[in-house]
Amino acid sequence: IYSTFVHGTCMMSSAALNLRTLTRRLATSSQRRCLTSGAGNSLRQQSKLSNEEKFRNAFPYLSAAAIAGLVHLSINNNATTAEGTTTEEAVKQVEDKFGTYWPRNILILFGPPGAGKGTHGPKIEDMLGIPQLSTGDMLRAAVSAKTEVGMKAKAVMEAGGLVSDEIVVGIIRDRIKQEDCRFGFILDGFPRTLPQAQALDKMLAQEGARVTRVLELNVPDSVLEERICGRWIHKKSGRSYHVKFAPPKSMKKDWRGNPDPSSMKDDVTGEPLIQRADDTAQALKKRLAGYHGDTVPILDHYAPDGIVKSVNANQSMDGVWKEVLGGLSRDQ
Repeated sequence: IYSTFVHGTCMMSSAALNLRTLTRRLATSSQRRCLTSGAGNSLRQQSKLSNEEKFRNAFPYLSAAAIAGLVHLSINNNATTAEGTTTEEAVKQVEDKFGTYWPRNILILFGPPGAGKGTHGPKIEDMLGIPQLSTGDMLRAAVSAKTEVGMKAKAVMEAGGLVSDEIVVGIIRDRIKQEDCRFGFILDGFPRTLPQAQALDKMLAQEGARVTRVLELNVPDSVLEERICGRWIHKKSGRSYHVKFAPPKSMKKDWRGNPDPSSMKDDVTGEPLIQRADDTAQALKKRLAGYHGDTVPILDHYAPDGIVKSVNANQSMDGVWKEVLGGLSRDQ
């Protein structure tokens, strides 16, 4: 890879002006796919490094390979210019190959209420460059866009019924065809039952894809009550705060030491935070019973594929994140 890259660069010195830009763009594309790419070989050779360093160190190899391919393509076409017009087209060709031939990263994120999905899900999203999809958000978007499946869902909801698994899977099918899901996506809140998991698998198989990782955040039930009852949410973004563990910057306390509800504002937008109606100790017991009853069969369903990883989420955030990275790594 290196010799090809140097040879191509020497023959086309004008392309060097675009090297940094290309590396950045290709590194981003490569990052999205690093979990399913040949970079696993490089990662295994660096077992002494931290998991996050493994991800970062894989990117230059992928970028060099892609750039070498671009230089070789440009040499053959003899059409690369200093302005980079043809180079941009070549970059697009490489990205098209990534999207077409590399397996998509399809991650399912599980965890009981308060386990930390709202904290670590966006971090996984940012690191891999793939979107985290919420079934509620997708459903509302489909209804708003008046898609065929969205209108079916609207009719059911207006009649007071529950949206069927078939409709939800149809909404997911439409959503993952969008450009931002090209390299993969993270499912949060679906599947919730074994039949939903089976329906998801069938749909993905028809799309030439499959679930590549199932990550479960584990926290003892006894720990969750404190987490849940102190949680505040920014409704639009889903950002999560906690009065003890992750308070918003605006939080103020009254003379009793309790948070002043009027002071609970989102750090990013300054908009008011809310507490969910079911974030109470009594409601939590019911939710946990349902979660454990429904989730275990799903984990058992995917376990034979060797893609289920469990994370101890009852530790420091840095500790949880380290285990998350370990669970996502192909070395694990």
